[in-house]
Amino acid sequence: MAELTAKELDSLTDQLSHEQTLVKKYKMYAAQCGDPQLQVKCQQVAARHQNHYNTLLNQLRG
Repeated sequence: MAELTAKELDSLTDQLSHEQTLVKKYKMYAAQCGDPQLQVKCQQVAARHQNHYNTLLNQLRG
């Protein structure tokens, strides 16, 4: 993998932070949700953002 510029690394760091925030928010929404179907959807969205986070992190470790 080619070396990343400082700007690219900053952008990836920001995106990792955003993904982490989304995971936390959707897990919280799922925990507070009274509707089982909506709870499952929130858990799925949290898992999707966790996958995004893991993918980005693995690319950086690459």
